Parts: sequence; C-alpha cells; structure tokens
Amino acid sequence: MSYNKHRKAVLKELETNQTSGLTNEQVKSRQEQFGPNTFKSEEKVKPLSVFLHTLREPIVIVLWIAIALSIASAFYDIYVNHDMEHAMSAVYETVAILAIILINSLVTFYQTLQAKKSLDSLKKMVDHHALVLREGDWSHVNVLDLVPGDIVKFKMGDFIEADLRILSANELSLNESHLTGESDPINKTTAALPDETGLGDQTNMAFSGSTVMNGSGLGVVVQTGMATELGKIAGMLQETPIAPTPIEKTIKNLTRTLMYVAAGIVAVVLIYGIAKEYMNYGAVTIEAVMANISSAIAVAVASIPDAMPVVLSIVLTIGAGIMARNNGLIKSLNSVETLGATTFIASDKTGTLTKNEMTVTNFFANGHTFEVSGQGYEPHGEVTLVDGVEEAAELLPLYERFITSALLNNEAAIQQSPDDGAYYPLGNPTDVSLVVLGAKIGQNHAALISQPAPDYNIIRVLPFDSTRKMMSMVVQKDDDFYVYTKGAPDVLFQKASAALIKDQLVDFAEAATIFDEKLNEFADQALRTIAVAERQVPEDLARNGSVAELETEFTILGLAGIIDPPRPEVKASIKKLHRAGVAVVMITGDHAATANAIALRLGIINAKSAPAITGAELKAMSDEELLQRVEHTRVYARVTPRDKQRIISALQQNSEVVAMTGDGVNDAPALKTADIGIAMGINGTEVTKDSADLILLDDKFTTIEKSVEAGRQIFGNIRNFIRQELVTNVSEVLSLLLVTFFVTRPIGQVSELTPSLTAVMVLWVNMISDSLPSFSLGFDNAEKDIMLQKPRNMQEPILNKRMLERVALRGFTMGLMVFFAFIWAAKNGFSPAQAQTTAFLMLVFGQLWHIFDARSERTIFARNPFSNKVLLLTVAFAGISSVLVTYLPLFHKVMGTAQLPELVILALLFISAIPTFLISGIKEMIYRRQCTAVKNKLQNEED
Repeated sequence: MSYNKHRKAVLKELETNQTSGLTNEQVKSRQEQFGPNTFKSEEKVKPLSVFLHTLREPIVIVLWIAIALSIASAFYDIYVNHDMEHAMSAVYETVAILAIILINSLVTFYQTLQAKKSLDSLKKMVDHHALVLREGDWSHVNVLDLVPGDIVKFKMGDFIEADLRILSANELSLNESHLTGESDPINKTTAALPDETGLGDQTNMAFSGSTVMNGSGLGVVVQTGMATELGKIAGMLQETPIAPTPIEKTIKNLTRTLMYVAAGIVAVVLIYGIAKEYMNYGAVTIEAVMANISSAIAVAVASIPDAMPVVLSIVLTIGAGIMARNNGLIKSLNSVETLGATTFIASDKTGTLTKNEMTVTNFFANGHTFEVSGQGYEPHGEVTLVDGVEEAAELLPLYERFITSALLNNEAAIQQSPDDGAYYPLGNPTDVSLVVLGAKIGQNHAALISQPAPDYNIIRVLPFDSTRKMMSMVVQKDDDFYVYTKGAPDVLFQKASAALIKDQLVDFAEAATIFDEKLNEFADQALRTIAVAERQVPEDLARNGSVAELETEFTILGLAGIIDPPRPEVKASIKKLHRAGVAVVMITGDHAATANAIALRLGIINAKSAPAITGAELKAMSDEELLQRVEHTRVYARVTPRDKQRIISALQQNSEVVAMTGDGVNDAPALKTADIGIAMGINGTEVTKDSADLILLDDKFTTIEKSVEAGRQIFGNIRNFIRQELVTNVSEVLSLLLVTFFVTRPIGQVSELTPSLTAVMVLWVNMISDSLPSFSLGFDNAEKDIMLQKPRNMQEPILNKRMLERVALRGFTMGLMVFFAFIWAAKNGFSPAQAQTTAFLMLVFGQLWHIFDARSERTIFARNPFSNKVLLLTVAFAGISSVLVTYLPLFHKVMGTAQLPELVILALLFISAIPTFLISGIKEMIYRRQCTAVKNKLQNEED
C-alpha cells in the first residue's frame, strides 16, 4: 500500500529520486524483475483444437460408429464374400457419412473463426507513450517499459498507464469511471491517507486506465502490469470459468438422450435380426449377420439427427445476422439465443442506462425556476420558465447575472469535431455542463473575455480544491471588481450574506428556506446541485486579498441542477422487457439516492421507497441473506466489481438466467460471470469487450431489448427445426423397425432382410431433403405475441411433454405411411430397389409437407406459407432433387434408388400430405373452439 504513506517514504521505499528518476541500470534490473507493463493474456484457443473438438461431438461419435460398421461390412464383402458390388454400397455409405462429419466440422469451425474475426475488427491497437524522468532527463517512453520507481509527468487529456502515487498535483482531477463506474472526476491531492481507505477514496493515487480531466501532476510508479488495480480485475476475469450457454446445455442433454436411444435401438435391431434368422432357418450365417449390420447402420443413421450440428450452426448464424442488423455483434454463436431465455438484465447505470454526459436540466436563479431542453454536449436547446408567465424574450434578464458568473468562473469548453460534427467536452464535466448551458442561450466564456475591448478582465484564479469545495475568479469590469464563485451549496450558504430574489437583494437568513426547498426538490429529481455566487470587492482586496478574505460575504445568485441524463429510449425498452417477464436491475457505483431516482425515472422501480442495497450492506450480508433479497431488489448502489459478481452469482443460484451490461473495466468480471455479458462497442473498454458475449455497436440499451426478442425468435426457430428433425428421425426409425419386426418372410421380390430405406437414403433425407428446408426456418419472423410471453423455463427440457407428444404423433403417422408404401410396392411386384425408392419418396414428400406445420407452435394454418421465400425455394429444390436421384443411374449405384412410374410419384406427393393437413385441421378446430369458449366466458363476466 502506498496511499497511507508520506510521498517521501514511498520514494525511499522504491529507491528512486523525484529530481533525477531511476538510473538505466535500475530500469534494466526492474524490467527483468517485473516484466513488461501489460496484462497476461489468456491462452488463445488454436484453430486446430477448435476443429478437432467438432469431431468429438456426441452426435458425430455415433456417425463414427456407423463408419466403422460400414468399413467392416465392406471388408467382409471384398475378402470373404467376394461381392464387389455390395462392398461398393458400403464404401458409398462410408464416404457419405464421412462427408457429413466433415461438412458439420467445417461449418462450425468457419463460424467460430468468423465470430473471432468480427471481434478483432473492433479492437484498436494503440502505441502509448508516457513522459518519464530517467537519469535527470525527461523523455517519452513506451508504456510497456514502465517500471516501479519511474517518475511520470502527466497533464489534461493524458492516460495514466500504471498505478502512481501522486507527488504533486496542480488542480488535478482524474476520471476513474473504468474502476468506479461513475463519471464524476476525482480531485487529487498528495497527502497520506488513513489505513483501510477504499479504492474510490484514495485521492493521492492515480490508477492505470484513468484519464486526466483537469490540471497536471507528477507521480511515481508503484505497480505495473497485473499488479495494478486494473490488472487485478484482469486476473479476476481469468479466474472466472466460462459457463456453458443455455442452448449448449439444451443440445448437450438432447444429444446425450438421442445417443442412448440410438444405441439401444441398434442393439435391439441386431439382436432381433439375428434371432429372427435363427428361428427361421435354425442357424445364423455370416451373410445374415452382415445383412443385419447393414440394417443396423441404416437404423443408427436414422436414429440421430446427424444434420443437427450443421443446421444449428446455420440457424444461429442467421440469428447472429438478425442481431447484427440491430447493432449487436455476437461473439459466440451459442450465445445467440441466450438472451431469449434471460429473466434478469443487470445493468450498470453510467454510460448504459444514462448517457455519461453531465447536463444542466434545471436551474434556480433570481427567485425563478427554469427548465433546460437539449441533450448532451450539443449547444442546442431552450430555457423555459417553470414558475411564471413572462415571455421567452424577457427571460434573459431574469438569469443573466447567474449565467455570467457561471461562465466566467469556468475553464472548460466544448469543441466540434471537423469529421463528424459532434461536440466533445474539454475539462471538468460539471464546468462543461455550465458551458453548454451558456451556449444554448448564445453566451460563452471566450466571448466574455476575448480581445479587443473585453467585457471582463480576469485578474486572479482561485482553483478548486477538496478542502474549500469551491472555485473562484476575480474579475474586473470597467472600474469595478467582482469575485465569481461556484461550489458546494452547503459551503457557499455558510459564507453568504445575501441572495438575489426577483432583482432584490434579500438577507440570506430570510432566503435560506427557499434555497433549502429548492435543494430538496432538485435532489428528488436525482439532480446534483452546484451553487453560483458573486461578490463586489474593492481593487486592493481583489488584487492582494487572501483566499479566505475573498471567499466570503457572498450574494447567492442561484443553483444549477445537473444530471447524467437517462438515455431517452431506455424507459420504453424497460417497459417492454417487463411485459416480457424480464426484470431489469441497476447496479452502480453511484449513491443510493441518485440511483433510486434514476431507477424511478426509467421505470425500473415504481416507488421512491423501493429498497436499494449498498455495497456496505452487501458486505455485511451472508450469502443466504443475499439469496433471499436478490429476487426482489432492483437497485444496488456504491458497489465494487466483486460485489457485482456476487449479485450475479446469487441470481444464478436462484435459477435465473442473467444478462449483465456495462462499459467499464469494473464491469468486466461480472460480464464474464453472467450467462451473457453485454458490452458497449463505442464507449466500452477493450477489456470489457473481451469479456462480453454481445457487443452493442450503438451503445443503446434498446438494442438489448431487440436482442432479447431476437433471441426468443431464434430459440423458437431452433425448437421448430429440432421438432422437424425429430419427426423425420422418428418416421425413419419406425419404418425400419416395422420392417425388421413384422416382415418375417419375403414379399414378392423383396427379401425379409431388405430394410425399408438404405443408409445412404437416410443420409440424403437428413442432409438434403430435410436439412436444407429446415435451416430456412431460421429466416422465419417471430410470432406476434413473442414479447408477451414469459421467458422459457431453463429447467424444462427442450423435449417437453407437449413437444414429445407432437413429435410422437406426427413421427408415428409418417413412419406408418413410409412402411405401408414399402409394403404396397413389394406386394405389387416392385424390385427391392423400387420398394425402397417408394418408401424414400413417401418420406421425402411427407417431411416436406410437415415442415410448414413445424413453423408454428399452433398448426400449419397459423402462418402464411408464402411469408418465408427461402423456405419455399429450399422445399422446391429438395423435392425436385429427390425425384431426380430416382432417375439418374449414378444414384442408383450410390443410394440404391430405382426409377418409378410418374403416376406413382404423383400419388406419393399428394397422399403424403394427408396426415399433416388432417392432424392440423383437427387441432385448429379444437384451438378455435377453445378461443371461442374463452371469449364467451369473458363476455359473460362483463355482462
């Protein structure tokens, strides 16, 4: 610790000198000891590791087993059975399955690299230097080379690049919002502080990452790299494990279930097939075993939605595109839908819910209250009188003395960028807010003192310090001398003798009640107040008087009410999120009263009396107490980075899905702990962006609300896709099992060992005729009531009872249709290949009709079939290409298809639609009847 020691003791401890700095030998030794002044980065994931990980997915493992069985079958046919034609069928199966695996891996790999590339494009590599004293000479040194003991000089606009103990300070104030979360500059001193002084109150320290807002100073480096306060936060980030996203958990559980089901079905098929062979012929031949292995391969491929990883990646990519159009950059595809499941959004206040632009919105001058319009640093707005009827043209005389004093006693400015025309602040944020106020009525500091013939001539400047809590300018106008002062109201009131009320000087004792009431009124509006005063003095006192002699006997001219205003779009977004069942929580380093007032304005809370928990209260709470209170608390004030993590963890322990927003480094650990971290892309620090899952490119809270809607839309589309895939898989498996269990004798030309579908046919359905249309479900818009529903229950599996019933009913019906088509073809003298082709086309057409039903939670009639053009195109392509493979000789060899009469194909096309329209029709009738009953009930209650 350096803040609790005298600066001379710190210099002695570091073996350095304020007048000459370190020697070159000392610098070299310390660079070897402490290393470069930078953070240790987390080990980067290698592209090869990402690719290899995709080959170990549970679904892919089943496909590897299928490949092993196919290779075994091919070897048997070549070396034992000497049947090269049948061996090639097994080879085709192997190649097809291997292609599926590679396509899945390459798509996932590509998407991961693209997300990383998008993130890297946000980062700006800046080569920073600092002015450092070494061996008696000042020089600009790369900040990476700073070491403890270096003497560093800094001025307004500079960045602090290491933790410094301040040795001298000239009107010095720093912005430490990256650590504290608050935009108010911290005035710095050099005096030693008591032990156990909190980080935000260490006024003799300059922390790495801070910005010099005003003045200049000299400091000695006490910590570099990971040892700085900023480095400690970076260390917390690396200690925080990355939790799997909700969709990862969902898909992991689903694939594990499907693996067990697939393994069980394959085992049953093999055992039953071999037992059936033995019961029929009294012996089991190796040919029968291999034939059953072929059937088992088809069942294994049919049992799992092998296209799921590929299509899921594509659907998530489409979702990432939706978010990008809403100015949200998603870093991890699996995080795309997490916002859709979010139940709590924990947001930092400054810069996220508010604009981080101190603005005068109200002021009290000459006994009148005024409101000020306009946003941020733009010098455009109007002043309106709240408590009077004077015309606008007559307002200036009412507050002219107040404005003049505020502008003359000011060294800040606003500057317009030649590039984008935006206005940027220069100087103390409070002073800037007063400059902007003056600009809105056409007055500015420069014009008042500019040559030639200035209206005012500044004689002396009495700078602000934390002891006096005020700043003064001694000014000459013609032959008169004035002291213009601004500062903390309580301090100026104690030194006031009069107040200007409606152009009359009133004894301040009589006016005190008015000012106290106005202070309370502004406080209720979450406004921070600053008092403005003047005093006319004789020339000798003006030129030679002490600070104490000058800063007394004030005439109070008025009060300015200043606020970091809420972003205008936030209130509507919070209202919409509340309707969607998503709670919004404010977590800030600001004071509880200010936080509560802002939260009330935004609709986060609905009463001033709503409870707020401070950092001190949080520290005194046990984990059990916090768990009980966290569900009902919406405002947390004066909290530290570790407090934020603790709040997020407590919410998660209550089974909440938490999104955390922020822009400062102090937010980064909580962002990483949250289920989804959201960083500001414009004002956010690089550390924050690295920790986040979603980056807001426009820094607007409303983008979060749109992303929640997009997340729900994406999950709905994923659920529709999974339902479509599983219905197809159930129908495939059922048709194969029905043949295995119920076809015990040859039917016409078809052997009892002939499966209803070949493994390559199943792969074609899974990857072409099913998956291509399925991925186009990702282009469906959200259903109308999606933001009126509660967030989905994360404890409920994606295969809930309702979805299982729907999958079972439709899959069972479609599987029966495929089985009967196969039997019909066999009984009508079709060859084995033609019978399998008949079953194949029945399956293809059936699932193409069903995909229109899969688009909605209700029925096929709930959505316009022409609203998704991509779906129409992919369905047309899948249907036409599936018919073509029954005509082309190449596919006869590879897939085992055969040409069918055109009339049979046409009949299959229409017959396959019957189950979908019949089931949907019955369900739609029930739904409408229920709606009518509810409507009638409500009508009766009204009557």
